[in-house]
Amino acid sequence: MKTIFDKATRDELIARINTISEDSKAQWGKMNIYQMLKHCTVWEEWMQGGGKNKRAFVGLLFGRIALRSVMKDESPLKRNTPTLAEFRIKEHSGDIESEKKKWIILIDQYAHYSNTGFVHSFFGKMTKEQVGYMAYKHTDHHLRQFNS
Repeated sequence: MKTIFDKATRDELIARINTISEDSKAQWGKMNIYQMLKHCTVWEEWMQGGGKNKRAFVGLLFGRIALRSVMKDESPLKRNTPTLAEFRIKEHSGDIESEKKKWIILIDQYAHYSNTGFVHSFFGKMTKEQVGYMAYKHTDHHLRQFNS
């Protein structure tokens, strides 16, 4: 499975991020291009240790089962997968180029990932290996969403 911890995979994702433009349109979902970029930068900061989170009650019940389902193979995340409330971006416009640059920097920072005690709001405690797969799948999901 592809992982964000592999340099070639990070380089591929960065090349795809660089294809995004102001004219990029979503193939599914409610986010516009700015909201998607901002969502991804906030999500990457969180995955890399930039904030605490509270476990969702439904995640306590079903999180581990859902994580196993997501991690079972290389299939991409499903379209219209629900977004955790804390990662829904309300503002509709902003600096797209700045968010792209920020996202690329955050992708590059996985080369030095050190958030080994990461606990996902829904899935629960995740291993470094699971974080690598999930970070790749999440990035790939949103790049596919905008045909990049």
